[in-house]
Amino acid sequence: MKKAFFLLGVLITHISFAQTNEDSVKATINLLFFAMKTSNAKLLKDCFADSAIMQTIVKDKEGKIVAKTDQVSGFVQQIATLPANAADEQIVFETIKIDGSLATAWTPYNFYYNGTFSHCGVNHFVLLKVNNVWKIQYLIDTRRRQGCKQ
Repeated sequence: MKKAFFLLGVLITHISFAQTNEDSVKATINLLFFAMKTSNAKLLKDCFADSAIMQTIVKDKEGKIVAKTDQVSGFVQQIATLPANAADEQIVFETIKIDGSLATAWTPYNFYYNGTFSHCGVNHFVLLKVNNVWKIQYLIDTRRRQGCKQ
């Protein structure tokens, strides 16, 4: 538990004192996955802008590719019910682009549930700077079980 609070302190400090906008964008995204891993609902909610949108690319019942929309509040509640360390999403920052108060990040990932590989894909984040803090405004991802690099 002490280790988790230490890591949280390091992440918050990194967000507050990051030297570049790119570092700050990375810190916000890393904080999201730290909050998921530790099942910290408040910290998770704080990563998102008030009007944030979450979507996942899926096949519908007819086999068509569609974007399924989820509520951030539902996602936060779901993660809060998990035991610590159950949800472990491991990402790689592939591309980050920033223009003023708008940022985008492309992050391939592998997701592990209770230590077992579940799926992989790519997250695409759109962030906006609110009161000098980067917040996730839009998150869309893909999910698959094949073609993953573990």
